[in-house]
Amino acid sequence: MDPAKICVVGAGAIGGVVAARLAQAGGTVSVLARGPHLARIVADGLTLIEGDQRSALRVAAADDAGALGRQDIVIVALKAPGLITAAPSLAPLVGPDTVVVPMMNGVPWWFFSSFGGSLAGTTLQAADPGGVIARVLPPAQVVGAVVHLSSTVAAPGVIRRGRGNLLLVGEPSGAETPRLQRIVGLLSGAGFEVQPTSGIQREVWLKLWGNMNMNPISALTGSTADLIMDDPLTADLVRRMMEEAAVVGQALGIAMTMTIDQRFAVTRELGAFKTSMLQDLEAGRGLEIDAILAAPIEIGDRLGIAMPYSKAVLGLVRQRARNAGLYAYDIAGL
Repeated sequence: MDPAKICVVGAGAIGGVVAARLAQAGGTVSVLARGPHLARIVADGLTLIEGDQRSALRVAAADDAGALGRQDIVIVALKAPGLITAAPSLAPLVGPDTVVVPMMNGVPWWFFSSFGGSLAGTTLQAADPGGVIARVLPPAQVVGAVVHLSSTVAAPGVIRRGRGNLLLVGEPSGAETPRLQRIVGLLSGAGFEVQPTSGIQREVWLKLWGNMNMNPISALTGSTADLIMDDPLTADLVRRMMEEAAVVGQALGIAMTMTIDQRFAVTRELGAFKTSMLQDLEAGRGLEIDAILAAPIEIGDRLGIAMPYSKAVLGLVRQRARNAGLYAYDIAGL
């Protein structure tokens, strides 16, 4: 396998399966983790369960980026609020030639790198407040990724593989580059279905199109996705939010490749599932409100596009999370 030094930041559900697969393929892999998860990985290796197979992979693991040193490739698999907090501590991993591959939900800090027309180069405060992420993980060093697979943390240090196997990867500029080819080769060699794309921002937006409504509404109601779609009032709210996001996407040059009804049908196929935001709320973890909902609204504001339904839901879910101690913001400063 490619001898690249690869560090996966956040060896949770997604980062854990990526790190384990890369290690299985013979990669030089380290993980940045913490707490009981780190302790179990150090003691027993990173365990991956796929069907009836259980594999324990020995990988270097630490909670201090300085202990792992400069990397060729850094795969970032943290939730957005965690990355904002952790970003300054990641500097020892990143050199001028390090390739950064974020595998995260929502609008990322690099979204307007070489993209967006009049918004090209824009720093979204909802995605990267004060530019704290970009200072350590420069957008020019990013190869974007959109993840279409699932897995869960079964126990500290133990990842259970779920459904799906698709990773979409692409340069923010849309160019085909040697570093993109290298990432495709590494991830394909680790057993993922990898599709390079010249429109990675489009793929980010298309995934967000379904997440930015179902996630916060589920957190507000406590309902699984099927119940949200079964109720005509909440289903209509989802539609209105999707219509708003489609207008913003079109202004960015992103055409929706399916109708809202088709997207509903895709969600229906997943059954009675809890969204990630609802799971985080129930587990007492911070919610990805800013990356998933506030950032697309900020883009709409910058483009002069009204998003009243999305803003109403944002106001409600922020207060729900704030009152649960899982989100902080200054109401008076808004």
